[in-house]
Amino acid sequence: MQHDENEQLVEMLFRNGTLTVSGIILSFSLTFLTQWANNPIPWTLIDLPTVILLSAGIVLQIAALIRFLGHDSIRRTIYDRAARHMIMGISVTGAGVISAVVIDLLQIVA
Repeated sequence: MQHDENEQLVEMLFRNGTLTVSGIILSFSLTFLTQWANNPIPWTLIDLPTVILLSAGIVLQIAALIRFLGHDSIRRTIYDRAARHMIMGISVTGAGVISAVVIDLLQIVA
Protein backbone atom coordinates (compact mmCIF):
# COMPACT_ATOMS: atom_id res chain seq x y z
CA MET A 1 0.00 0.00 0.00
CA GLN A 2 1.44 3.34 -1.01
CA HIS A 3 1.06 6.48 1.00
CA ASP A 4 1.77 10.14 0.48
CA GLU A 5 5.36 11.09 1.30
CA ASN A 6 4.09 14.36 2.80
CA GLU A 7 1.72 12.60 5.19
CA GLN A 8 2.09 13.62 8.82
CA LEU A 9 3.78 11.12 11.10
CA VAL A 10 3.36 10.59 14.83
CA GLU A 11 6.53 10.77 16.91
CA MET A 12 7.73 7.28 17.82
CA LEU A 13 8.02 8.11 21.53
CA PHE A 14 4.43 9.41 21.62
CA ARG A 15 3.19 6.34 19.72
CA ASN A 16 5.02 3.98 22.08
CA GLY A 17 3.54 5.70 25.13
CA THR A 18 0.06 5.42 23.66
CA LEU A 19 0.67 1.75 22.89
CA THR A 20 1.72 1.11 26.49
CA VAL A 21 -1.28 2.92 27.96
CA SER A 22 -3.63 1.07 25.60
CA GLY A 23 -2.25 -2.29 26.71
CA ILE A 24 -2.60 -1.38 30.37
CA ILE A 25 -6.19 -0.18 29.95
CA LEU A 26 -7.05 -3.36 28.03
CA SER A 27 -5.60 -5.47 30.83
CA PHE A 28 -7.69 -3.57 33.41
CA SER A 29 -10.80 -4.17 31.30
CA LEU A 30 -10.09 -7.89 31.00
CA THR A 31 -9.41 -8.11 34.74
CA PHE A 32 -12.71 -6.39 35.54
CA LEU A 33 -14.56 -8.79 33.24
CA THR A 34 -12.91 -11.76 34.96
CA GLN A 35 -13.70 -10.46 38.44
CA TRP A 36 -17.26 -9.63 37.49
CA ALA A 37 -17.76 -13.07 35.93
CA ASN A 38 -16.66 -14.64 39.25
CA ASN A 39 -19.17 -12.53 41.20
CA PRO A 40 -21.11 -14.68 43.71
CA ILE A 41 -24.41 -13.10 42.64
CA PRO A 42 -25.97 -15.48 40.06
CA TRP A 43 -26.24 -14.23 36.49
CA THR A 44 -29.66 -13.53 35.01
CA LEU A 45 -30.95 -12.07 31.76
CA ILE A 46 -30.74 -8.61 33.30
CA ASP A 47 -26.93 -8.98 33.14
CA LEU A 48 -27.00 -9.38 29.35
CA PRO A 49 -26.58 -5.64 28.55
CA THR A 50 -23.53 -5.57 30.84
CA VAL A 51 -21.98 -8.57 29.08
CA ILE A 52 -22.63 -7.01 25.69
CA LEU A 53 -21.19 -3.62 26.69
CA LEU A 54 -18.09 -5.09 28.33
CA SER A 55 -17.46 -7.47 25.42
CA ALA A 56 -17.97 -4.81 22.75
CA GLY A 57 -15.71 -2.37 24.58
CA ILE A 58 -12.97 -4.96 24.94
CA VAL A 59 -13.23 -5.90 21.25
CA LEU A 60 -12.83 -2.22 20.31
CA GLN A 61 -9.80 -1.91 22.61
CA ILE A 62 -8.23 -5.03 21.07
CA ALA A 63 -8.84 -3.65 17.56
CA ALA A 64 -7.15 -0.39 18.56
CA LEU A 65 -4.20 -2.21 20.11
CA ILE A 66 -3.75 -4.29 16.95
CA ARG A 67 -3.72 -1.07 14.89
CA PHE A 68 -1.22 0.55 17.26
CA LEU A 69 1.05 -2.50 16.92
CA GLY A 70 1.19 -2.19 13.12
CA HIS A 71 4.32 -0.76 11.53
CA ASP A 72 2.26 1.85 9.71
CA SER A 73 0.70 3.19 12.93
CA ILE A 74 3.18 6.06 12.90
CA ARG A 75 1.12 7.48 10.02
CA ARG A 76 -1.18 10.11 11.48
CA THR A 77 -4.37 8.83 9.80
CA ILE A 78 -3.88 5.27 11.06
CA TYR A 79 -2.86 6.47 14.52
CA ASP A 80 -5.94 8.72 14.77
CA ARG A 81 -8.25 5.89 13.71
CA ALA A 82 -6.74 3.58 16.34
CA ALA A 83 -7.04 6.31 18.98
CA ARG A 84 -10.73 6.80 18.14
CA HIS A 85 -11.33 3.05 18.47
CA MET A 86 -9.54 3.05 21.82
CA ILE A 87 -11.60 5.96 23.13
CA MET A 88 -14.82 4.28 21.97
CA GLY A 89 -13.69 1.02 23.58
CA ILE A 90 -12.94 2.73 26.88
CA SER A 91 -16.30 4.53 26.79
CA VAL A 92 -18.31 1.38 26.03
CA THR A 93 -16.40 -0.62 28.65
CA GLY A 94 -17.00 2.17 31.16
CA ALA A 95 -20.72 2.02 30.42
CA GLY A 96 -20.54 -1.74 31.01
CA VAL A 97 -18.80 -1.25 34.36
CA ILE A 98 -21.42 1.27 35.47
CA SER A 99 -24.15 -1.11 34.30
CA ALA A 100 -22.59 -3.98 36.28
CA VAL A 101 -22.35 -1.93 39.46
CA VAL A 102 -25.91 -0.59 39.20
CA ILE A 103 -27.40 -4.02 38.44
CA ASP A 104 -25.45 -5.67 41.26
CA LEU A 105 -26.57 -2.97 43.71
CA LEU A 106 -30.18 -3.40 42.64
CA GLN A 107 -29.92 -7.19 43.07
CA ILE A 108 -28.39 -6.82 46.54
CA VAL A 109 -31.09 -4.36 47.64
CA ALA A 110 -33.94 -6.52 46.27
